[in-house]
Amino acid sequence: MGQIIFGDNLPILTKWETESIDLIYIDPPFNTGKRQERRRIKTVRDETHGDRTGFKGQRYRTLETGTSGYDDMFDDFIDFISPRLLEAYRILTPTGSMFFHIDYREAHYCKIQLDRIFGRKSFINEIIWAYDYGARTKKRWSAKHDTILWYAKDPDNYTFNFEQMDRIPYMAPGLVGKEKAARGKTPTDVWWHTIVSPSGKEKTGYATQKPLGIVNRIVKVHSNPNDLLMDFFAGSGTLGDAAASASRDFVLIDNSPDAIKVMAKRLRSQKPAMINCEHIVDI
Repeated sequence: MGQIIFGDNLPILTKWETESIDLIYIDPPFNTGKRQERRRIKTVRDETHGDRTGFKGQRYRTLETGTSGYDDMFDDFIDFISPRLLEAYRILTPTGSMFFHIDYREAHYCKIQLDRIFGRKSFINEIIWAYDYGARTKKRWSAKHDTILWYAKDPDNYTFNFEQMDRIPYMAPGLVGKEKAARGKTPTDVWWHTIVSPSGKEKTGYATQKPLGIVNRIVKVHSNPNDLLMDFFAGSGTLGDAAASASRDFVLIDNSPDAIKVMAKRLRSQKPAMINCEHIVDI
């Protein structure tokens, strides 16, 4: 079962049942000071004015169908996020974990606050998601990674399904032998994964959409079938997609009508949906 809830996440979280969520993944606004926006496009056949070349050299013209986005600006990000993190800690089950996805501008401030709320011993990993896409600067080392902070409610007892890890290729397969090379190795705390392709099937058109491969890994290793998962900055609904595919229940919360529409449309392919963008949506 899945739920999509439209509204401010804080009052929703304060009413949520204590110790009822097995896994929380959030990708909150990164406080970049900019408007995060993505164009939605479609292509039509146009041999005369086409600006793209497709299959067999056929020409297509690009049409912009709209944009989606949000203002990623807060006067004090820590004051904004802290009460939500306190509620996240309260609603996690005793063996639950929280994954906090943030970028380099706020990661160090957020880790200090998470240490205060969860306790320093509950900090398990700093995961670096590294990618290689987009523009580069000539003024500094180009930033091509995000940070995902993993906290367990109980550092001595948490869900970690090692055998559910996806295997990745060895960088030097000739050094490990054919058997190991064929099996692959388990990931470390540095995850190399491309961003969502602007022209790929996974793309929803929602700004700052995160790759399904990243969230799939978290869901499979850190939860079990029929567990209840939550993302209260749900955006494009990637956690719901991963949860539904892995037979987990989920709750997605967002206060953006654009986000609600995007994730509801996306999740129709996973489970039948009843859409109501003003209240709770059961999927």
